[in-house]
Parts: sequence; structure tokens; C-alpha cells
Amino acid sequence: MIIIYIKIWIIAFANLLQTDDPTYKGGTTALNNFISSNLIYPSFSKNNCIQGTIYVAFQVDKNGVVFNSKVQKGLGVDLDDEALRLVRITSNKWIIPTNHNINTRLVIPVNFSLKNYNCNERSSDQINKAIALYQSRLALEKAVINYYKNKAEGKANEQNEAEIIVLKSELGFDDKFISQKLKEAKQKIKQGDKEGACESLYFVKYIGSTAADLLIAENCK
Repeated sequence: MIIIYIKIWIIAFANLLQTDDPTYKGGTTALNNFISSNLIYPSFSKNNCIQGTIYVAFQVDKNGVVFNSKVQKGLGVDLDDEALRLVRITSNKWIIPTNHNINTRLVIPVNFSLKNYNCNERSSDQINKAIALYQSRLALEKAVINYYKNKAEGKANEQNEAEIIVLKSELGFDDKFISQKLKEAKQKIKQGDKEGACESLYFVKYIGSTAADLLIAENCK
């Protein structure tokens, strides 16, 4: 059983002119509920008991649309991406004051915490090694993705595919992994987050699988 505790608050950087800041519709409690109900705890961090606070900075335009969102301070793992996604899907859920300055940057610290997941058995050294492993995997993932993107465009050297298949095996890109990515994509579609869903679906496609093709055709055109 996974219990996720999300603590959200908003910090606006000071402007030269005094302006009012956007507020989330329904207030902080509603924002907390929205985040916790839409959060998909990333598999790598969940499996390795990686927890912590990710700070996401963003701006909100006159229509309440979130833009220019960036991880201001993160852990360099998949928690960063999920925190960024959660902030992005708060678009159109903000109350904008008439004197709002769109140059104001807001910051939401998203705290990821796992309970009842035996994380107390993991040492800080083990967790730090897991973070380092994740970061080292990124270059290998990029090699796989670039190969299959090039293959789709008829540019790949197919003599290298045997090496890529070995690399996929080392990275754990198997049927179970693909099934989990598809499950995540479907959850995002239900949340109305087609952008996030399509990122997951194209990831599946560009690690050499056709399992996401139908969902891509239905949702990502």
C-alpha cells in the first residue's frame, strides 16, 4: 500500500509594483486535493524509495493558463517530471486578479513521500546510488530512443540493432515496463492530460515497441 503526502504552497517573487497574485480556484485545500488525486508516483522513484520536495516555478497568463513552467530545484529523477506535469495540468484552474502581472513567477513545492512501503529499510547511501543510477541511465535511454527515431525515418544503421536490443534488456525495457508505461498513459488520458499521455506513448514507440501505436493514433494527432 502506498500513501502519498503532498504539501503544496505558493510563493510569489516580489515585483517592483504591488500586484495581487493568482489564487487556485477553491483555495489551497482544493489545490492539494487536485494534486493528490492526479499524482502518478513515478515507478523508478517508487521502486527505489526516492522521496523529497520538488520546486516548480511557473507563470500564469491573464486567462489562467500555466506557461513557462520549470523545475527550479529537483532531485534529477522522475519525480521532477511528475511535479512539472502536475503543475502544468492546473492550467485554467486559477483565479486571476485584474492587476495581475504575468511576469510574476509562482513556485509550488511538491513533497513526495511514501508510507508503508518498507522505505525505512533503505539507507541514504542506497537511495543516493539509485539517484545516480537513474541519471546514468538517461544517456543510455537517449541512445535507444535516437536509434528508433532514426529507424522510423529510414536513417538508422540496422547493423547496430543487435546492440540496441541488448541495451534495452539492460535498461529493463521489457513487456512489464511497457505495460506500466501504457497504464500511466491511460491514467493521464483520463485526467485530460493528453500532452503527458502522448509523451509516455511516444516513449514506448521510440524504444522499439508497437504497443502504443493505436493509442497514439487516437490521442496524439
